[in-house]
Amino acid sequence: MQTIDWIVVICYLIATMVLGVYLSKQASKSMEDFFVSGRNLSWWLAGTSMAATTFSIDTPLYICGVVATRGIAGNWEWWSFGIAHIVLIYIFARLWRRAEIVTDAELTEIRYGGKMAAVLRATKAFLFAVPINCIGIGYAMLAMVKVVSALQLWESLGLNVGESGKLWSVVAVSIFVLIYSGFSGLWGVVVTDFFQFFLALFGAITVAVVSVNHVGGIHELVPAVQKATDIDVLSFVPLMKGEGLLNWQWSDVAGISLSTFSAYLLVQWWSFRRSDGGGEFIQRLVSAKDEAEAEKAAWFFNILNYIIRTWPWILVALVGIVIYPNLEDPELAYPKLMLDFLPPVILGIVVASLIAAFMSTVSTSINWGASYITNDLYRRFFAPNASQTQLVFAGRIASILVTFFGAIAAFYAKDITTIFRLVISIGTGPGLVLILRWYWWRINATAELAAMVAGFIIGLTSVIPNLNIFPSDFGYRLMIISGSTAIIWVTAMYLTPPESEETLNEFYLRVRPAGIGWQKQRETTGVSPLQNLQLDCLKVIASVLLLFGLMLAIGGFLLLQSATGWIALIIAVIGGFWLKQLNKKPIFPMPRPGSE
Repeated sequence: MQTIDWIVVICYLIATMVLGVYLSKQASKSMEDFFVSGRNLSWWLAGTSMAATTFSIDTPLYICGVVATRGIAGNWEWWSFGIAHIVLIYIFARLWRRAEIVTDAELTEIRYGGKMAAVLRATKAFLFAVPINCIGIGYAMLAMVKVVSALQLWESLGLNVGESGKLWSVVAVSIFVLIYSGFSGLWGVVVTDFFQFFLALFGAITVAVVSVNHVGGIHELVPAVQKATDIDVLSFVPLMKGEGLLNWQWSDVAGISLSTFSAYLLVQWWSFRRSDGGGEFIQRLVSAKDEAEAEKAAWFFNILNYIIRTWPWILVALVGIVIYPNLEDPELAYPKLMLDFLPPVILGIVVASLIAAFMSTVSTSINWGASYITNDLYRRFFAPNASQTQLVFAGRIASILVTFFGAIAAFYAKDITTIFRLVISIGTGPGLVLILRWYWWRINATAELAAMVAGFIIGLTSVIPNLNIFPSDFGYRLMIISGSTAIIWVTAMYLTPPESEETLNEFYLRVRPAGIGWQKQRETTGVSPLQNLQLDCLKVIASVLLLFGLMLAIGGFLLLQSATGWIALIIAVIGGFWLKQLNKKPIFPMPRPGSE
């Protein structure tokens, strides 16, 4: 990097720090201001922040590694979560907003009662705040360290860090992001997320355009990348076309197996611990002004995350395969393309965009993890009468702890793609319980605790090297984790009593979900649900067709697969028209006149 590039990066860093310090005054008013922005976020700000959270510096590196080793079809590892995110829009967004909690762990003592609910809340808060969250922070920091090394940032500053380069990179990154996020709270995170997301998106598009032009455009890239790999790298699904448009068969050379692909689409999205939304997303939804704003925020996130951002990353990954066919670590293709082909100033802007992506994700994870420690551990069990000033101070101390453990995870981590699969493995299993607890009275605290702990332990066991208990195929592994966890939590549920009638009635009155699982509570309270579950499920199906149809249509036309593009576009149009018709119907069932 040249001096002008450093000037651009430093100007960005200073602007971000100034904004964070300015917003720290807003965050200092109360714990709700610090962690949920006073429940006053607009849909476009909350939705952009959700998208920025998933757009970290590790994401383009991760996709470069996935496409190089598993082809485009390997992206279903994260595309499949789009189903859960569509479900979030119509099934859960309004429920979460009506719950009016600070963290999703707090919901446990609203949905359940007694000592077991308190144990569940504490266990969940600890697992999500420390091991799970810090592993996530760790692989984001690892990606930043890789970029620092690949771009030779220390060397460009005239510093010779030698073998200690990774340590110093982790320390520098940790200190900066802590100052930025530990004091500004969620207000600082979401406001800066808005600018950081679009800067990061500009950087991704810039790298894609420059890289594709360097290899002669799309018409040169498509045949070149297919020749450079032994797998069917351009297939969107593990299918291979024979002679004739309709003669499709499962391919033996696709980047992922049929079992893995099936597990992604049929198991992973509902079995993962974020099946009903996920901690960081819930933090945004409960921060929205009202239920309608929460639903709009969830839709806006899906558009930004799957339709707009997907293909610039994939194009860069394909170019990396062609230009660096023998690269030992394919995740480094992204920063190498930046360093080799971006001119001065543009390089500085793109580096700043990667820093923006990193900061948006890690700042969210720090604030989210600190919210568990402050609200669900410190306030709940140690200082129930703490003042708002004390809670905000505790939140900042918790931010330091979360950052510290995340830095440790980053220092010992080696491979982003492997860690991403670790995160999926240890988070798989409890998802079905998290969905059912909203719609079935019989789910109790013991069932959720058993699902969460069992899923974490079984998932962690599945990735231990040289243990050889689980099959090597990732799809079979996910199915085994989900099935084993289900057996454990169902057994635990039926061996323990249900929640009290008082607890169930209070939860129903607060959230007012639909479905036959709450029929007794509806009859007891005489209150109708604020949800038409059948209509919402149809909206989910139509929206899945619309979202994935548009995403795959763009990819099909972009990569010269016209048949795929037209089929996907037709599916998207069908889904769009169907959704339009469904939206004309009432949101929840209207009672007959005189029935209440």
